[in-house]
Amino acid sequence: MRRRSVLAAGLVAPQLLAGVDDALAAVPAPTAAPVVLRAQMARARSTFDSGQYTQVLKGLPGLLADAHQAARTRTEAGFGQLSTCYAFAVDVLTKIESYGRARVAADRATVYADLSGSVVAAAEAARQTAIVLRHEGKAHAAQKLVTDAAVSVEATGLTTDTQRAAYAQMLCTTAYTAAQSGDRVEALTMIREAAGAARVLPAVAPQGQLFPVTPASVDAYAIGVHWALGDAGTAVDIGSRLFAQQFTTVERRGRFHTDMARAWWQWGRPEQTAAALLDAARISPAEIRDRPAIRRIITELRHRHPHAIGVRELTRLTTT
Repeated sequence: MRRRSVLAAGLVAPQLLAGVDDALAAVPAPTAAPVVLRAQMARARSTFDSGQYTQVLKGLPGLLADAHQAARTRTEAGFGQLSTCYAFAVDVLTKIESYGRARVAADRATVYADLSGSVVAAAEAARQTAIVLRHEGKAHAAQKLVTDAAVSVEATGLTTDTQRAAYAQMLCTTAYTAAQSGDRVEALTMIREAAGAARVLPAVAPQGQLFPVTPASVDAYAIGVHWALGDAGTAVDIGSRLFAQQFTTVERRGRFHTDMARAWWQWGRPEQTAAALLDAARISPAEIRDRPAIRRIITELRHRHPHAIGVRELTRLTTT
């Protein structure tokens, strides 16, 4: 197996996760001084958005170390940045299904968000924690957590785009969490409310905004909501009205295609599934190489539909 496909089998190079484990166990020494954390975080997010997940994992311990260094001022802003960095770590770790590590990072994000006093930081920490809880089979706790976060954000009055985007994101997460637990009424109600909340947001989210929510991204969330409810036809119908170009990052464009693939697969359409996965691979190869859930679909495609158009190419892309 070639080095570049270490993640292809759903396995992360041990030294990368060892570095993350060390950083979660004890804060490592900062990488530089003085720390320009905002720029450093922007670079890490940009690397993630471009689909370079191994590079993000390599840099994650240093990012957390520098965020702790910056928070030594014990200001609300410093704690807010530290919370955001831990929430970002959850994003990275859930992408590769490392949920135990993600839970530790989510707990830290929650603690530092509380110290920061920022409703928006607290909402992001709650969202990331809810995602982990959902994967732990604790849908009820996840639902309560993210619903409470949505109420807290709404209580701000939603006077800024940052607050409005945070509120729309909380509603999206609430909808998907409800769908995962089989609460159809709540899921559909929340995704409709999210779409309404997003109507006032710009079509392109401002660079660096914590919640890059747009009307199109809410529609993309609706694909996942209907897929989770077992309504693949509606999920595909929604996706057919969207275009990858509506999403500004490589990660989001690739994710759009993998979400469509999951809906097509649920609907029993192997060739359309393969086509969507190949679209994702052309945009972001990591979306099909590095995500265990997507690799499981590819494995099933290979075993159940080896002669379907596109399956042979997918096999080549994920095994060489």
